[in-house]
Amino acid sequence: FLWILICTYAYFVITPIAPHNLNVRPLIVNDNVEIRLKVESRVPQYSLSLDSRLTHIDTNIEIKIKKAKFKVLLVQPANISFFETIRQKLLWGKDKRN
Repeated sequence: FLWILICTYAYFVITPIAPHNLNVRPLIVNDNVEIRLKVESRVPQYSLSLDSRLTHIDTNIEIKIKKAKFKVLLVQPANISFFETIRQKLLWGKDKRN
């Protein structure tokens, strides 16, 4: 499946990086929820990778994920359309047989 989310709605997307199972999918929730993660393991630590940062965390520590209190402003050039870009990259509307 392909999900395209339009940024005018209030949601939070958690996406697994390089999942090893096809049943591991992104999690989409309202942006006002707090998600808590608790890892159970036979080893005392696990690896956590977030935004290209890797750290080792003790299994007795609970991870909380929630929306930050600040916003990031993004620059979008006037002559570039997000939907046109993905249409070109995904070859939407193109007949690959020709």
